[in-house]
Amino acid sequence: MRTALTLLMVLAVAAIPGALLPQRPNQPFEVEAWIEQRPTLGGLYDAVGLFDVYASPWFAAIYLLLFVSLIGCIVPRTRVYWRALRAQPPRTPRNLGRLPASARATSSRPAAEVLEQAAARLRSRRFRVVVREDSVAAERGYLREAGNLVFHLSLVVMLVGLAVGALGGYRGSVVLPVGQSFANTISQYDDITAGGRFDPTSLPPFAITVEEFVAEFETGPVQQGAARVFRADLQVTEAPGEQPYDYTLEVNRPLVVEGVDVHLIQHGYAPVVTVRDGNGDVAFSGAVPFLPQDGNFTSAGAIKAPDARPEQLAFQGFFLPTAAVDELGPRSLFPDAFAPELFLNAWYGPPREESGVPENVYSLDVTGLEQMTTEDGSDSLRLRLAPGESVELPDGRGSITMDGWERWVKLQISDTPGLGVTLGSVVAAVLGLCLSLFVRPRRIWVRARTTPDGGTAVEVGGLDRADARTGLEEDVEELAGHLGEEHDTARTVPVGSGEDGS
Repeated sequence: MRTALTLLMVLAVAAIPGALLPQRPNQPFEVEAWIEQRPTLGGLYDAVGLFDVYASPWFAAIYLLLFVSLIGCIVPRTRVYWRALRAQPPRTPRNLGRLPASARATSSRPAAEVLEQAAARLRSRRFRVVVREDSVAAERGYLREAGNLVFHLSLVVMLVGLAVGALGGYRGSVVLPVGQSFANTISQYDDITAGGRFDPTSLPPFAITVEEFVAEFETGPVQQGAARVFRADLQVTEAPGEQPYDYTLEVNRPLVVEGVDVHLIQHGYAPVVTVRDGNGDVAFSGAVPFLPQDGNFTSAGAIKAPDARPEQLAFQGFFLPTAAVDELGPRSLFPDAFAPELFLNAWYGPPREESGVPENVYSLDVTGLEQMTTEDGSDSLRLRLAPGESVELPDGRGSITMDGWERWVKLQISDTPGLGVTLGSVVAAVLGLCLSLFVRPRRIWVRARTTPDGGTAVEVGGLDRADARTGLEEDVEELAGHLGEEHDTARTVPVGSGEDGS
């Protein structure tokens, strides 16, 4: 048990880096940026697996050792508990007055009748009772150890459920501007992490279209800019050929399709732009998601037109939903789009061959590109566009137009096969813990002897088998009072207490 508790504490400590550091399965670009900013420390962390804690060998080793330790704790305790269930309550001690709580009483009834009454009284209180020659032995509280075993067994089942979910489950995300659709296939995900037993062909064939996204923010003087409403109106088709239906997706109201959960986890803005190249052809047209950087949704992103000719074009900058330019530079004053503007730097370069290497769509790799400058070449070219505005690029390289803007939503699609098992084991663990905390394992003995004057002397003694329990003395006194006409209490003083009688 001590080993299991130690491993449980070690597991909790080992999970801390997973909460403090970006994790590669969920935040791959943040991990790369972290390593770039701190190459020495980042390389060390990456080597020991701190950027993917829950899939690292050392975390799995702790996990498995805890699993083995819990089983090693449960098996011997189960054997002991089984023997205790089959055993009778222990024999009555010779001197009941030395127990932690004891009481004496006298009765005019025969001793056999007193013992029979004591046995009936104790059975009504759910004690297991054995009547012997001149005494009654009773015991209860067997569910306390059962609660302990249920708690530990639930931890094992929970670990199994987590392992099943980690091996067979998956979690992916996709960014969808309003009006665009998503089909549940591997190629449609922006990023996805899955367990070793995950089968991509088992994905439910549903499709989602984002019809509208509504975001409302507080405009009053109190908590100005605070989020009030986030709601995405979806059209869902669960299988090809089936009739689509509407669903309103909210932060705490996920969509569930064939056991797969679809959560709304983020939103932002996507400026709609059209880029024309030096030949006058449309090299790019559409909505480009930009990532929020602060509470006022100052959003950063990149617009890429690799097919532009004779030179490829690229732009990097900020979308400001409520734009203002002051001594602090361009910034957004409010998260809603009251005065949207697009601030960009422009780049150009020779056409680049496709390498097949994945690239971050939210940032620009300027390798092989040159930044455009003003006509006199004294400064970098800075573009400022409002919806409907267009800017001609210098030296006849083309133009860029801000057609407008859309909102985008980020959806998380996940399936955790062992979730029901894990949840059930957590509930069972709580119930087992409650049993172990609140059930009182207690033993009570009653002895009745005939006195020389023909009466019956009754002795009652009690013992709690768990520390910090209350009510034992009261129960013993109440039972003695019920069995006899007169009673008094006697409580043994521990040896060495310094009180009289020590």
